[in-house]
Amino acid sequence: MLTRRAVLVGLGAVYAADQAWIAPKPTNQVDFKVPPGACDAHVHVIGKSEEFPMSSARDYTPPAATVDELRSVLQFLGIERVIIVTPDLYGTDNSATLAAIRTLGEDRARGVAWIDGNTPTEVLDSMTTQGIVGIRVSLYDGKNLNPSIAAQHLQTMFGLAQKRAWHLQFSVPPFVVAALASQLASSPVPLVFTYFGWAQGGVDQPGFSALLSLVKSGLAYVKLSEPYRLSNKGPTYPDLQPAVGALLAANSDRILWGSGWPHLSGPAPRRPVRDITPDLPIDAGDLLNLFAAWVPDLETRRKILVDNPARLYGF
Repeated sequence: MLTRRAVLVGLGAVYAADQAWIAPKPTNQVDFKVPPGACDAHVHVIGKSEEFPMSSARDYTPPAATVDELRSVLQFLGIERVIIVTPDLYGTDNSATLAAIRTLGEDRARGVAWIDGNTPTEVLDSMTTQGIVGIRVSLYDGKNLNPSIAAQHLQTMFGLAQKRAWHLQFSVPPFVVAALASQLASSPVPLVFTYFGWAQGGVDQPGFSALLSLVKSGLAYVKLSEPYRLSNKGPTYPDLQPAVGALLAANSDRILWGSGWPHLSGPAPRRPVRDITPDLPIDAGDLLNLFAAWVPDLETRRKILVDNPARLYGF
């Protein structure tokens, strides 16, 4: 599996000292008419450290990517709505995400939170009134899958999400989906899979058919987000096009698009945790144009950018 570290090295990112401390801003213009109500379904907000301190357990430190910078990026892209996903470097502290939603307003922003078994019930309940509509669920650590432990955790998350009308969001390779297929198919809440369903191994890899089955049923959504996590063949990522085609054919009513801004790089080799690790040199304008090339049909494009996120996130 291609790691964030490999992506950083593969892109050959070279930064001047001042560039290492800022989030990337798109410079390439969007070359199609973005429909009104379009939504970027996957971004992060990294607040200034003095106001939103990161977890001491994090393994890297990105530069700030503030809500004001996000607003500027959305304006440049012509995107009206946004889904802010709490990054793991905050642990289960969703303060930066919640503050960003308040700033942008719930008419245009929603959030996906990190929680765990120790998150108090009153905190969970309060998040439902602050624009949180889903929770991230970790089923796989990138090395080992314990199906029984994953199934137990998944069942717990089902209960927490159903009570609050939330969805569950996963970043897992398809073989994990296959291992938990029957339980996922019985989910009482919508399921969302990031990174093209983690289709790095192609459409014939073990488990991808299980993912497609969930999408066909209407239970699962897949985000066409952050292709650079899966492929080093940018900027057009032709190796991901078969997965895009398969997902669209399965159910275009369950496909979303996300930029992944500010394109967090993750830990870098030999860089101390507290040193700023620059974001990846990705242009969100290029990613949005690539989406349009992958989805040339205007009605399908509008569905993915407007209708599907409005349905899932409650706009």
